[in-house]
Amino acid sequence: MKHEINLSEFDIHTDLAIDIIENNTNLDGVKQVIKNIEGITVTDVELDRKNGLGKKEGNYITIEFDDITDKENYKKVKEVFILELRRTFDKMNIKKKDTCLFIGLGNAKSTPDSLGPKVSKDIIVTKHIYDLGDLDDKYRVVSLITPGVTGTTGIETSDIIESIVKKTNPDFIVAVDALASGSIDRVNKTIQMTDTGIHPGSGIGNSRKEISKDTIGIPVLAIGVPTVVDASVIVSDTINYMYKHYAFNKEYSKNPKSKLTFNNVNYLNKNIVINTKDKEDLFGLIGKLNSDEVKILINEVLNPIGYNLMVTPKEIDFVIDKLSMLISSVVNETLHEI
Repeated sequence: MKHEINLSEFDIHTDLAIDIIENNTNLDGVKQVIKNIEGITVTDVELDRKNGLGKKEGNYITIEFDDITDKENYKKVKEVFILELRRTFDKMNIKKKDTCLFIGLGNAKSTPDSLGPKVSKDIIVTKHIYDLGDLDDKYRVVSLITPGVTGTTGIETSDIIESIVKKTNPDFIVAVDALASGSIDRVNKTIQMTDTGIHPGSGIGNSRKEISKDTIGIPVLAIGVPTVVDASVIVSDTINYMYKHYAFNKEYSKNPKSKLTFNNVNYLNKNIVINTKDKEDLFGLIGKLNSDEVKILINEVLNPIGYNLMVTPKEIDFVIDKLSMLISSVVNETLHEI
């Protein structure tokens, strides 16, 4: 009988449904549709109540892209993002006149966790104007809160939100938060939307009370971008890249015409076959392990000594500004007719 490794027993943090799908063999109750729009990958996942991933029932839409700081790529991502957000609104049966509470989750003093508060600064808020009179029909009733984190307020974020919802009676919530990823290549290059709500801090192992329709009483659309990754993920991904690099070098070096461009080729874009012998030649005993076993080994090495750090890219300040600008503009154009 085949031995199955349950990675959930180990401290590998991720908030992304597609990360869990890639690392899970039990895909019962999982419907997945993948499409490519001008180089941008959109993965639409629907999970039923008895899904084999251990994730909450609902819809998870993931948009994967290249460098968001590139002007042309930014425009493409924005167009796809708007289409998918509007489609998600339709799935959630959100109407034009429904009122919205926008929540910017996270810690403004910590750059990787500041996405929510930064997005909040540019959201068009209108509730106070509607309270005084009418506004152009193009604008929806929108209120906003940046509740901070429990470590600085001393209050559960969900309790703050629940109190505001009871007092102001919005029809739905849009929440934005920074996430954690289970792979290097998705950090700052992925947007996840889900109608299942959100667990603040879950990606870094500090899960707080859930913010969802089940707990708050109204639909909650969560939008997140992974800005951090475990050190153990970086190590295991690097080992996989080394396998690919090694196999690529063996194959590519056979062609004398390729030697001039040898060091400038992105081997990840090549169709490379990695065999067991190559892995064993490069890493010996470790080369005999599968990818899940490698992750477990790295966790067993790093966790007891406290070195399984949460890591963010060095250019995070610049990228967070770009991502917050992208999300705020897309949310504004979806909530309002502008």
